[in-house]
Amino acid sequence: MSKNGPISQCLEKLRLTGKKGLITFTVAGDPNPAGTVDIVRHMVAGGADLVELGIPFSDPLADGPVIQQSSLRALASGAALPNIFEAVKEIRKNCSIPLILMGYYNPIYQYGLRRFAGDAAQAGVNGIIVPDLPHEESVALRAAALESGLDLIPLVAPTTTDSRLEKIAAGAMGFIYCVSLTGVTGAGTGIKTDLAEFTGRVSRHTRLPLAVGFGIAAPEQAAMAAKHCDAVVVGSAIIKIIAGHENILSAGPVAERLIKRFRGALDRLT
Repeated sequence: MSKNGPISQCLEKLRLTGKKGLITFTVAGDPNPAGTVDIVRHMVAGGADLVELGIPFSDPLADGPVIQQSSLRALASGAALPNIFEAVKEIRKNCSIPLILMGYYNPIYQYGLRRFAGDAAQAGVNGIIVPDLPHEESVALRAAALESGLDLIPLVAPTTTDSRLEKIAAGAMGFIYCVSLTGVTGAGTGIKTDLAEFTGRVSRHTRLPLAVGFGIAAPEQAAMAAKHCDAVVVGSAIIKIIAGHENILSAGPVAERLIKRFRGALDRLT
């Protein structure tokens, strides 16, 4: 279990100062790798504490239409792991905050687990999230991640049992991603889960920071969710901005302004 890597260090530092973390998400390669570098630059300027980069996949089962379309745009632009790693290297020239890759298991497995973890770490990635990889089947990737100094961050849902939470928490790294609803991202239905009960139950099994994602589309929702966790994840709201701008250079400043609104809502909690 990694408790002292850059990801958990970042979130622990925020927790100690009474602040809430803001994790922002975009799909790498949407609309092109160079655009991703620019979007991340604006995310950081807007106040993101950590950034997740999605690995585009043709069948992203945990994602709603907004991220599905983003993945298709990225794949059409030729996005693949080698040029995603190159984009991360470019981002790292001016970015010191933790970077996380979020992707489905098939592309990672096809690339080779040890090769993937090694190339990701060399590029400057700090952690990985694999939504469709069950805990019981994560042993090989966890070993490869540990070997390369990466955190393999688990997801848990409101339906996750206490016995299963105990097992997942025992091998957790970085933070635990608490999925706020039983459904896909960007569903637009808001958060109906009792987050106090859910995150309270998760926290009984771990001292790692907790992040809540899925269903957070507005700064007010982020502030409400953040009362029950250490960080919130915002993705679809940002990707909608990218989709709405033909010129990626014009999307960046708009995304930055939105992220500043999320940052402000979270900071007003302190």
